[in-house]
Amino acid sequence: MARSLMEVIMETGSGGEESILASMKFAVLPIAKVFTMCFMGFLMASKYVSILPANGRKLLNGLVFSLLLPCLIFSQLGRAISLQKLIEWWFIPVNVILGTISGSLVGLLVASIVQPPYPYFKFTIIHIGIGNIGNIPLVLIAALCRDKSNPFGDSSKCSQDGNAYISFGQWVGAIVLYTYVFQMLAPPPGETFDGTEEEKLPMKLPVSNNAPEQVPLLISEDIETRSLESSKEAKLMSRIFYFAEKLKIKQIFQPPIIASIMAIFIGTIPFLKHLILTDDAPFFFFTDSCLILGEAMIPCILLALGGNLVDGPGAGSKRLGLRTTAAIIFGRLVLVPPAGLGIVTIADKLGFIPKGDKMFKFVLLLQHSMPTSVLSGAVASLRGCGKEAAAVLFWVHIFAVFSMAGWIVLYLRILF
Repeated sequence: MARSLMEVIMETGSGGEESILASMKFAVLPIAKVFTMCFMGFLMASKYVSILPANGRKLLNGLVFSLLLPCLIFSQLGRAISLQKLIEWWFIPVNVILGTISGSLVGLLVASIVQPPYPYFKFTIIHIGIGNIGNIPLVLIAALCRDKSNPFGDSSKCSQDGNAYISFGQWVGAIVLYTYVFQMLAPPPGETFDGTEEEKLPMKLPVSNNAPEQVPLLISEDIETRSLESSKEAKLMSRIFYFAEKLKIKQIFQPPIIASIMAIFIGTIPFLKHLILTDDAPFFFFTDSCLILGEAMIPCILLALGGNLVDGPGAGSKRLGLRTTAAIIFGRLVLVPPAGLGIVTIADKLGFIPKGDKMFKFVLLLQHSMPTSVLSGAVASLRGCGKEAAAVLFWVHIFAVFSMAGWIVLYLRILF
């Protein structure tokens, strides 16, 4: 049974040095592995080696996002999930939503105190409130479970369960990103983030003064009927396209989200699961291929992340200023995790978390302790503040190496 934070503090004060060192080992070693692989990417992208230039990193990111990550999600989530587990795991997407709300409230408090330069008030809230609930947790789980003596037991089960829990929450994160985050990062009306006015484009086509063509009387009634029907169809289609554009349907249904939906659909139907996902399935060769490709996701994404750091924070730091950048780092890495710990603790007390599943609770806690989401940078680029987002992501990920180790030590002490 998980222990409370007070029990951990009391045990630490009464001499639990040996268990603290064990917790530090399991917390620091995954971070050290991540840091080492990122450094390899940094070295490959540096001017001294130059094997991984900007174009190469872009292609590598595209490969990870479009193929390797969907393969990992499909194979791990599909094999782990069932209809019963789908019901038991309901709190994972809820935790993502609660994390967004609590993080945004912390961001609002920090932005109100710091008063970031115009027009970066909402930008500050978002980059404190939206964490990386997918890529980095997957990397940490893989690095932690790789150790045979990890506290969660069998390495293969540890990895499969952890990846399944993380993947199950990603579809909610995508919806949040392309609806809430997209709207919050909108520039001021009629302006852009660099202060210039947007080009005013004509909203309607110019009205022609030419007289309408003459229509034969015998077929005029038939043409009017058809035009009414076509106008109704056109209105219906325009409304569908309008709502699809408002909800960002195209952006939401990205390859990782499609893989999550397919994994949930196939994994919860026993016939399809035994046909594709189980070890003795007739079409297991497809799932096994996805497992092989999924294993390449972790090193590829870390090499790309390390390579991206070679460019430094860029020009965006000057626009935000040191005070705002430091406030975002402090808010995201120091203030948001305690709020998440409170949410998970209350949920555990209310019985929302499966009893005895420590990996489940650990993943929930990780979702609140990650640096700012990399995908928020992609949304920021669409909104015209990509350089500022790149600067924030650079510094947040640098300092997250230290903060994540500290929070993982605490979480392992609470769980074990």
